[in-house]
Amino acid sequence: MMAETGERVLRSALIVDDHPLFCDALSMTLRAVAGIEEIATADRIEAAIARLDQAAHPDVVVLDLNLPDVTGLDGLIRLKASARDVPVVVVSSLADNRVIGAALRAGAAGFVPKHSHREVFRAAFEAIRSGIGYVPEGFVPQGDPKAPASQREASIARLALLTRQQAKILQLICEGMLNKQIAYELTIAETTVKAHVTAIMRKLGVQSRTQAVLIAREASFSSLMPEG
Repeated sequence: MMAETGERVLRSALIVDDHPLFCDALSMTLRAVAGIEEIATADRIEAAIARLDQAAHPDVVVLDLNLPDVTGLDGLIRLKASARDVPVVVVSSLADNRVIGAALRAGAAGFVPKHSHREVFRAAFEAIRSGIGYVPEGFVPQGDPKAPASQREASIARLALLTRQQAKILQLICEGMLNKQIAYELTIAETTVKAHVTAIMRKLGVQSRTQAVLIAREASFSSLMPEG
């Protein structure tokens, strides 16, 4: 929500992180430096999405990339599909330039290394409030910004086109589930699953489920981290 001044109102937040002690510490930090009063938490992407479905959306979502029920940028992409216009700020210990750049391309409004000092969090949320986004000091974008997108960048961009349901179905496909099993898991008709799979392959520009899985793997942490 935007205030009359043009700045974004940040009164409530949803923290998505599976470490209770860090959630407590981050909650105190957000209250102290960002003036955020109402803070809810979720320890899984599925729990966060369920909360977004059932309650009023928070003013900001704070996300750890490394969660038990997602791999790589899948959680961010699915959360963005549910949160819609709510900014998602990634707070992660995976602060390599490639990971930061990929998170920003996948729709993150900002990125804060997990163990940053309070002043860094203050600067980040002031930037988010002003609508300009935030990247940590020392971040260097990889490659020439005018160059054609790499295969990984193209994959992330395609994955970001998926709806929340499509992203969930793609995750289940990556786990090796067949359409009948996906239909049972999501309590929907098998014909509905088939329609979603067709739409997924069209958006990803692929002809098979195997190719769709390969696209998803392009956004995994292993493909983003430097070798050696």
